[in-house]
Amino acid sequence: MSNRRSLSLVLKVSIFATGLAGIVAEYVLSTLATYLLGNAIFQWTIVMSLMLFAMGVGSRLSKFFNRRLLDLFIYVEFALSILCASASIVSYGLAAYTSYINLVIYGLAILIGLLIGFEIPLVTRINQDYEELRTNIAMIMEKDYYGALVGGLLFAFVALPYFGLTYTPIALGVINFLVAIVFLSTFIHLLDSKKIALAACGGCAVVLVLIAVFAKPIILFGEQSQYKDKVIYSEQTQYQKIIMTQWKEYHWLFINGQEQFSSFDEEKYHEPLVHPAMKLAAEHTNVLILGGGDGLALREILRHDGVEKVTMVDLDPAMTTLAKTHPILKRLNQGSMMDPRLKLEHMDAGKFLRECDDFFSVIIIDLPDPDTVDLMHLYSLNFYRLVSKRLRAGGVVVTQATSPYFSPLAFLCIDKTMREAGLNTLPYHNQVPTMGEWGWVMGMKAEVMTRPAMKKRLEAAQFDGLQTRFLNDEAMRAMLLFGKGIFDHPEADSVEVNTRHEPILMRYYADGKWAMY
Repeated sequence: MSNRRSLSLVLKVSIFATGLAGIVAEYVLSTLATYLLGNAIFQWTIVMSLMLFAMGVGSRLSKFFNRRLLDLFIYVEFALSILCASASIVSYGLAAYTSYINLVIYGLAILIGLLIGFEIPLVTRINQDYEELRTNIAMIMEKDYYGALVGGLLFAFVALPYFGLTYTPIALGVINFLVAIVFLSTFIHLLDSKKIALAACGGCAVVLVLIAVFAKPIILFGEQSQYKDKVIYSEQTQYQKIIMTQWKEYHWLFINGQEQFSSFDEEKYHEPLVHPAMKLAAEHTNVLILGGGDGLALREILRHDGVEKVTMVDLDPAMTTLAKTHPILKRLNQGSMMDPRLKLEHMDAGKFLRECDDFFSVIIIDLPDPDTVDLMHLYSLNFYRLVSKRLRAGGVVVTQATSPYFSPLAFLCIDKTMREAGLNTLPYHNQVPTMGEWGWVMGMKAEVMTRPAMKKRLEAAQFDGLQTRFLNDEAMRAMLLFGKGIFDHPEADSVEVNTRHEPILMRYYADGKWAMY
């Protein structure tokens, strides 16, 4: 009886481990698809759905196997070990040679899903010799689900931020390999083909070692192929993938594959983002930046006299640390991140506004484009109402509002949502060569100043005295002018307000003409 209990325990520990590895494999492939293909919600939905479907197919297929179940389970674990461990190097490696990398990732998702779905019924049937049916099924499913919980927590808090997509898949492969080893050593006397199982074990070990040795150069090669210029810095944080590239003396910063700025022309983005709001505000003693962890918007804020305090709220501490320490970013932001007037907060911008009891003269919103559901609440009606509540009398808020040319409906949606929140708005735009036509929307409380008054004030403002590289009085007046095609867009009147529960902005953004650029 004791021996039977020990064997059953091995089975349960193994299914816990495979449940952990299985859920992390799903997350790895979903994250890979997001980084290489973009559109996070679509990729996570497709990859997870394909894997769950394949698990169902794998479960069905398992019923056709009645003999050598222990041998079969061990071979499945070896196969999973190699597939999981090689997921990143296969995806990144082939990304350099094919534009159909989505089919590669989806194919891996299906294969891994098939094997995961195949292994659970196998363990259940093997364990039926040691426990009665109701206990057997309950215990196997329980351990699998517990493993999935632990796997999810490990992926979010340990694997992705510390091992990244280079070594997390290898760790998964090792887990499956160890499960196979435990099975092999525990049940070797029950195997029908001991020599084949031992040979498979040795072969799998060799493959895992080779993957571990060559993973980093292969992934760096594949990662480099995603960018036109030389990758000089790469970091996977808990929240995002940060990449810096270099061409001649110029540098680019990318987050999750999206350009954040280029030193070639970043002033044409950051100067319009900051200075009009600073000029329009009644005063600017206390400034809030939501996002902007690279320190470039902060650099422009600090050019103004009278700034006593700047609070920067950026979710990712790795980004602000990089801006403080990396020589390229330090040179570009002119050491702004070390200014004693700066107070850093690492948290969600919406959460900060809900918990904040301070009021600000100027609020600069420098957040990524609204291309995912998790960003929608930072462009929502409720968010802009929170922003409005935090403005001092005569205070100004400005947000980057994506491209009025490539995504006019998204631009109009942001403008309309801010107006719905009780702000009078003033949209403006500028040509940023590396990004295209870009837009911003400023807002003031409706009772403070009307749109015509805001425009007139900016047209008369003096920018020539600022230490800017691009912005002057003429440029400001030009940025306030829009030709045909934006506010007379045929769908302009039907644009909806973006809310947390109806994130219409993401659809407007996705329907934009981004492929043209």
